Amino acid sequence: MDFRLNESLGHVRFTPDTLHDVRSISKSVVGLLYGIALADGQVPEPAEPLLGHFPEYPDLGVDRRRAALTVEHALTMTLGLEWNEDAPYTSAANSEVAMELAPDRVRYVLERPVAEEPGVRWSYCGGASALVARLIERGTGAALADYARARLFEPLGITRFEWSTGADGVAMAASGLRLTPRDLLAVGRLVLDGGRDLVPASWLAAALRPHVRVSDDFGYGYHWYVGDTWTGAFGNGGQRLYLDATQDLAVAVLAGQYNQPDQPTAPVVLGEVVLPGVEGTAG
Repeated sequence: MDFRLNESLGHVRFTPDTLHDVRSISKSVVGLLYGIALADGQVPEPAEPLLGHFPEYPDLGVDRRRAALTVEHALTMTLGLEWNEDAPYTSAANSEVAMELAPDRVRYVLERPVAEEPGVRWSYCGGASALVARLIERGTGAALADYARARLFEPLGITRFEWSTGADGVAMAASGLRLTPRDLLAVGRLVLDGGRDLVPASWLAAALRPHVRVSDDFGYGYHWYVGDTWTGAFGNGGQRLYLDATQDLAVAVLAGQYNQPDQPTAPVVLGEVVLPGVEGTAG
C-alpha cells in the first residue's frame, strides 16, 4: 500500500522512479531551504525574535516567555510550547493534525500555551517546521514547493516531486514531501558534499551540529538529527536519510509502515546490512 499522508493510494508497484512519501524528512529539506534563503538575505537570522516576523499577532507577545522566542527555537524545536505528536497521525488529538485543521496554522502554533522557557528542551514539533516554512515563503515571495524547485531540486537534477498541501493550498512543510529514492539520495549526497554551490557551507556547519540533546545517543541541529559520526533525517513509517562523513556514506531507506508504533525497517537495514557491509569492505 502507498499513501499520500493519510490518503490511501492503494497498491503500488514501486520502482526507482516511484514518488514516495518521505514524511518528516520534509522537515530537514525545509532546513536546507532556510539556509539558502538566509544566504540571500531573505529570511531572518536564527537569533532574531520570532514574533517580530509575525506582526499580525500582537496579542501573543504579552507573555514574556513567548516574546522571547527566536527563529533558532523553531529551527531546533525548542519552542517550549505545549505540543503533542504522540497521538496517531489520523487523530485531531495529534497537534500536527490539529494544526493542519486550524483556520490559521501559524497562529495555532504560536498561541499554544507556554510549557517551559524556550531553548531548554527539545520537543518534536511539526509546528516549528510550519513556522520556518512560512518565514521562507514570506521572505522569498514564493510558495515553498516553487522555491524548493528553483533553488534546490532542479539544480540537483530533480524534476519530479510533490509537496502535499493543506486545505488552504499551503505546503505541509512538516510532512508533505514526496520524492523518489534516488532523488532523496541526491539530497543526502549534496549535504555530504558540503552543499556545493547550492547550500552554504557555513549554514551546514551550523545546522549539522547538535544544538540540543534528544537522547544520550544523539542531538538535534537545525531540523537535522546529529550523532557522533552521523547526520540524519527521519520520517514516519521507516523513512531514513543517513549520512556518515567519516565513511563518505549516504544511505536512503524508504518504507511503508506509516503510523505503526514499531518501525524497525530502517534501523535493521542500516545496523544489520549496510554498515556491517561497509565496515567489512573497509577492512
